[in-house]
Amino acid sequence: MEVVSTSKYVRLAADKARDIARKMRGLPVSEALKVTDFSERKAAFYIGKTLKSAIANAENNAKLAVDELRVKEVLVDEAARVKRYWARSRGSASPIQKRTCHIKIVVTDGKDSDK
Repeated sequence: MEVVSTSKYVRLAADKARDIARKMRGLPVSEALKVTDFSERKAAFYIGKTLKSAIANAENNAKLAVDELRVKEVLVDEAARVKRYWARSRGSASPIQKRTCHIKIVVTDGKDSDK
């Protein structure tokens, strides 16, 4: 059975979070939590928070055993950009784009519910 957790509009560039997401795919959730806990990246905090939410969803809503869960998929997609301007000399302005992303984590117990 698969359980999904999503964090939307996280104030973080998607490409800065994707390297941690790649390291977590296919790991048991205990190992994936270690990856996020011992990383100093800002992305590790938000991915870890979403992973803990997915684990709680699996435990409370789907009644799955936490020690059997594995990270099946971690997606970090770009979201809307917050656009601002920075005042420059002689009345001109430079654009600033504050990027956001959506983080989606799918955990599974490895068993198919179809059978």
